Amino acid sequence: MKVLVVGGGGREHAVCKALKKSARVSEIHAAPGNAGISKIAEVHDVKATDIVNIISLAKEISADYVFVTPDDPLVMGMVDALESEGFKTFGPRKNAAVIEGSKVFSKAFMKRHNIPTAEYKEFGEAEKAIDYIKSQNSFPTVIKYDGLALGKGVTVAKDFIEAEDAINFMLTGKKFGDKGIIIEECLEGPEITVLAFTDGITVRPMIASTDHKRALDNDEGPNTGGMGVIAPSPFYTHETAQIVESKIIRPTIDGLLSEGRRFKGCIYFGLMLTSDGPKVIEYNCRFGDPEAQVILPLLETDLLDIIEAVHDEKLDSLEVRFKDMSAACVILASEGYPNSYETGVVINGLNDGGDIDSIPDVSIYHSGTKFKDGRFFTAGGRVLGAAALDKTLSEAVKRAYNAVEKVSFNGMHYRKDIGKKAVSIINAK
Repeated sequence: MKVLVVGGGGREHAVCKALKKSARVSEIHAAPGNAGISKIAEVHDVKATDIVNIISLAKEISADYVFVTPDDPLVMGMVDALESEGFKTFGPRKNAAVIEGSKVFSKAFMKRHNIPTAEYKEFGEAEKAIDYIKSQNSFPTVIKYDGLALGKGVTVAKDFIEAEDAINFMLTGKKFGDKGIIIEECLEGPEITVLAFTDGITVRPMIASTDHKRALDNDEGPNTGGMGVIAPSPFYTHETAQIVESKIIRPTIDGLLSEGRRFKGCIYFGLMLTSDGPKVIEYNCRFGDPEAQVILPLLETDLLDIIEAVHDEKLDSLEVRFKDMSAACVILASEGYPNSYETGVVINGLNDGGDIDSIPDVSIYHSGTKFKDGRFFTAGGRVLGAAALDKTLSEAVKRAYNAVEKVSFNGMHYRKDIGKKAVSIINAK
């Protein structure tokens, strides 16, 4: 079968590598793809948000399935458009993808369906939001832009000045667009990501992971799209999983279905394990990045089988299995990310295959790269992800950092503490 993967980051590289394992996948195409993806799939210079030309491409290559991976095209309604042209797709329709596309919608949705989350208020004017912050005088507080913001539309303000700056940045400066914001209480506890395959009724949760969103060690610096991730998360116990599935996952899927928003694809639950129990921080309507880079390598079940079961609404007949191993991924970013950064910098240490193939169970996932004249160059803020599997988390982390040492480029920045807290918890047991 021919599969077209829409997108061009590390997540899409992980999806393409997972599809490559399937004996039934004859061709993989990606749009726009990246330098690493180009080594295992045919890439096409079509933007992930260009619905018209993605449809044209799907027709041109006679795609059997289209895997719409990023948030923007999902929220824009690319799945609806592809389905109207007769293409089988993986990903939610527009009216279900709104669960990520609008934080105002998702918070109101959780309130309607009694799904535990932080208390909040929404604002469209900077002055009223700032007055509210003054009246509350409670810090830290969380300020979120209502729409999509490349994983960077969240500020955890430690004081009034930081909160005021964030509000003005999002509302007055309109950095991300012209939507409003929500201001919510700051939850405390371990942060967990749980991804799940669903056909809108049946749910198959994946292995829980822990992302590291801050740019600097010790969870300092600005929020990013993710600087590293480990799986499985030691914070996510069997008891916690049962609570999450009964009080969060099931009510979410059932709630969407009851509102005529049947969700088919991969849904992302960003959770905080508070002293009052697990609560939802955010929903995403797709695989996380870099979560996909550790979850998909652990997946044993053929990804194409899952795609078909979700599309055909027969997920209840498929067992989704994962390897009894641990995984870690360290993101290598351009200096200055998530703010301004240089691109076009030569990357050293990558072979022609795009992976460090000499090391078993180790991969370099390309996020922002280009290949020209036989060399790899940086082309984004998050450039590469060094990922590894092993029997224990401590060994997986060690092997991921060993892979980091084999790659270099001018201004390369990465966190030195990915998985440190998780490993210490495991060692303390």
